[in-house]
Amino acid sequence: MRNKCMEATVRRRFARVRRLLNERQRRLWAAAEAEALGYGGVSTVARATGISRRAIHAGLGELKAGHKALGVERIRRPGAGRQPLTVVQPRVKAALDALVEPTARGDPQSSLRWTCRSVRRLAAELQRQGYRIGRQKVADLLHELGYSLQANRKTREGADHPDRNAQFEYINRRVKALQRHGQPVISVDAKKKELVGNFRNGGREWCPAGEPLEVRVHDFRDAELGKAIPYGVYDLTNNEAWVSIGIDHDTADFAVKTILRWWRKMGCKRFPDARELLITADSGGSNSARCKLWKVALQDFADETGLIVHVCHFPPGTSKWNKIEHRLFCHITQNWRGQPLTELEIIVQLIGCTTTRAGLKVQAALDRRNYPKGIKVARDELATVQLRPAKFHGDWNYTVSPRSRAA
Repeated sequence: MRNKCMEATVRRRFARVRRLLNERQRRLWAAAEAEALGYGGVSTVARATGISRRAIHAGLGELKAGHKALGVERIRRPGAGRQPLTVVQPRVKAALDALVEPTARGDPQSSLRWTCRSVRRLAAELQRQGYRIGRQKVADLLHELGYSLQANRKTREGADHPDRNAQFEYINRRVKALQRHGQPVISVDAKKKELVGNFRNGGREWCPAGEPLEVRVHDFRDAELGKAIPYGVYDLTNNEAWVSIGIDHDTADFAVKTILRWWRKMGCKRFPDARELLITADSGGSNSARCKLWKVALQDFADETGLIVHVCHFPPGTSKWNKIEHRLFCHITQNWRGQPLTELEIIVQLIGCTTTRAGLKVQAALDRRNYPKGIKVARDELATVQLRPAKFHGDWNYTVSPRSRAA
């Protein structure tokens, strides 16, 4: 944005004086503007005025030489000199546009269809087609054609489920209803697995100048230290959270055991008269809506705590709307930015010390138990689960009741 503003300012100045200056004066004026702008000034002035970079560099040399450059020099008359490339080769713009336009509309026979379209390769391809052009002129023409360097942007979420918005509204109503009655509502999910060891961690941290923390070059898993699997439980009502750091596998059993630890350590103290619990979760991973072990483990949780457990899953592809993502996990990542996670204890301390201005409080602990993968749930075992699907999307919304109450 700043470059665009400077370019517009230079363009307005040049439009005021261009008819009053001869060729040399224009060159010197452009050189003085580029020198005042500093790094990138030559490119900015060249785009704003149309004066070639070679001419601006020549003017910079004359400014540096000072009075030594003030000799007798012939001044070109208006219209004299070398013609612009687009005049000598009028079809070069169209040829360049055909090379860089989106692949869906491009020439299937183009040699650049499956390669990186850098200015050097574009210039080489145009030269192969018979045009006399260099990489810098290619860059200038791309700007004239309205192109710029762009990165990918994550905006497409895939095909939307027809009941996506209705499910959001259903979850919102359920959350509000239980909160009005003083019942606990939590959001659960697993955070990204982290390698334990002296590995690079994204972000920057204040350190003495020239003395960055040195970490390993390659991110190969350390067999002794392993990895950390943070699974979080976020209390939507009290802005509090519990995080268990597992060391084995992210399974449904591990997820429900974390919810049970939250209830014992924090939940039962906050909600001593609770009779129900609402869990909001995404539709994948260890708390998947289709995971049988998740439902069996919830039945064990309900039996032990005596709570009626309501579960609402977010529609597929919408996990980023889960409250725990932007009320807990993002703040954990911010808290340990630039800090190598060399030990499990360090991870526990960094998570437990995460706070926000809104008053977030987090407790964390290690879970060293083993949670094997690939456990099969028999049909008879699943049939013992006291599961009652909701009238609206029973695959996403259901209730698990304690067996004692059901009896």
